[in-house]
Amino acid sequence: MTDAELARAARDGSDAAFARIVARHQGAVRSFLRRMCAGGWEDADDLAQEVFLAAWANLGRLRELSGLRAWLLGIAWRKTQDRIRRGVRTAARETAWSQQVVSPLGISAEDRIALAQAMAGLSPVVRACVALCVADGWSHAEAAQALSLPIGTVKSHVARGRARLLAALGGPDDT
Repeated sequence: MTDAELARAARDGSDAAFARIVARHQGAVRSFLRRMCAGGWEDADDLAQEVFLAAWANLGRLRELSGLRAWLLGIAWRKTQDRIRRGVRTAARETAWSQQVVSPLGISAEDRIALAQAMAGLSPVVRACVALCVADGWSHAEAAQALSLPIGTVKSHVARGRARLLAALGGPDDT
């Protein structure tokens, strides 16, 4: 079947015809997106899925049925541009947020990076306890309630996490 015949059948509701369209054109769409996406193949493959979902939803808008491949690549181009714009907006928001964050006096950017890396090395539950109790100043009871953990578990996670952070950052453990 030609692209036009497949598009017509898919437009009439044939899932099988649309599956053949995907099988026929996914290589070209993915190849184009992989060249366009700086985020790697995973981003390109995610976008390819978005392209085919958009194509399925908008098949009725395809004017020239024989131009199916170009139409699909046009959708891919627009999806790529949307992703790039979204990334720029996200980066701008994160930059604005990081400039608003007031860091304690005397802490260098290098120390903040080292602390973030050390925090990333903690298990998620220990990191949550340390973030709430040490960084945010919550009581053990408040953290226990927020995390649905026994208070003793929160206390031990905070103590263990604090010790690991101090060891990772080369500080003395004065507890």
